[in-house]
Amino acid sequence: MNKKIRIIDLFAGCGGLSTGFEMSNFKVITAIEKDARAAETYKFNHKNTKVLNTDIYEVKNPIEILSEPIDGIIGGPPCQGFSLSGKRDPKDPRNSLFMEFVRFVTFIQPKFFVMENVPGILSAKTETKENVVDIILKEFNKAGYNTKYKILNAADFGVPQLRHRVIFIGLRKNIEKNIDELYPEPTQKEYITIGDAILDLPLIAAGEGKEFQKYDNEAKTDFQMWARKNSSGVFNHVAMRHTERLIERFKTIKQGQSLADVSEEHMQRKRGDAKITSGKVYAQNNMRPFLDRPSPTIAASFQSNFIHPILNRNYTAREAARLQSFPDTYIFKGKRTTMSWEKNLSQYQQIGNAVPPLLAKAVATSIYKKLFARI
Repeated sequence: MNKKIRIIDLFAGCGGLSTGFEMSNFKVITAIEKDARAAETYKFNHKNTKVLNTDIYEVKNPIEILSEPIDGIIGGPPCQGFSLSGKRDPKDPRNSLFMEFVRFVTFIQPKFFVMENVPGILSAKTETKENVVDIILKEFNKAGYNTKYKILNAADFGVPQLRHRVIFIGLRKNIEKNIDELYPEPTQKEYITIGDAILDLPLIAAGEGKEFQKYDNEAKTDFQMWARKNSSGVFNHVAMRHTERLIERFKTIKQGQSLADVSEEHMQRKRGDAKITSGKVYAQNNMRPFLDRPSPTIAASFQSNFIHPILNRNYTAREAARLQSFPDTYIFKGKRTTMSWEKNLSQYQQIGNAVPPLLAKAVATSIYKKLFARI
């Protein structure tokens, strides 16, 4: 039997990246996640992984958290701010959580690493006009790694979603291998659509649903059958409650339209005075996507971004999890939604922030075949 390749996951979130790697002969020894609810979700679904619910800065000696030697480090450090101290360039990634990823790589010296981020990082510049991506490559070079990056579209790898992400892959300099060969080739000839992914789930109305319910339809597509494997039913499939006014607005929005297309009667109202329109129109709000196409990118704010293609309500957490390619056995913990002032991530935010497991699996499988298949 093939040996499991041991890795750790930094900035692990609810576990999308780990899930994909575990689908492909990798074993996650340790995961680090600061948010308590995301860490709770991770622990519930990865019972054999040591999960540290802590700020990564608190891990002073990365070697000490390892119970056994590891071969790789994976993770997606947040890069929204690039700022820790106000004394240096606030947009310099050397001041950011990215450098914590570099610190772990430097300390542990694994054979490889995989770092995921948003495509915007490739056009980002510091205040001194230096390209952020050049700094990233230089820092990994100093750590002893040859590094490349490539934009991958999750839809090319069986995810029912058009989601582009930058994948950095680094190899320790004493490993002679062409990094370009480690990237996966697309596996999907035809993209999986929203309908392919979610139409077998119970068709519940706004305010309906239970934390657990039995399937009430047969699986009709390969993706639906894959998602249901080993699952006893549907978890996290509870629809948000909506006002009648909001439901009436949803009824007027056709597939491919959004809040920007509604008449004045159904426009967003000023808070505190429903007689006055707010004047704010966001084309990404209340978007009803096409049923027969892959989903647009599922972001952390998807609860207000999207309307179900054929029902007059927002997506449930389970529907979004399907669109992110989480299997139905994956159960999300914490509140379904949270207010802006609340500290921990909601189920919706956890799902929207995650790396789609099937995208992660594609990367992991390619790395395994090219680096470890003979072990």
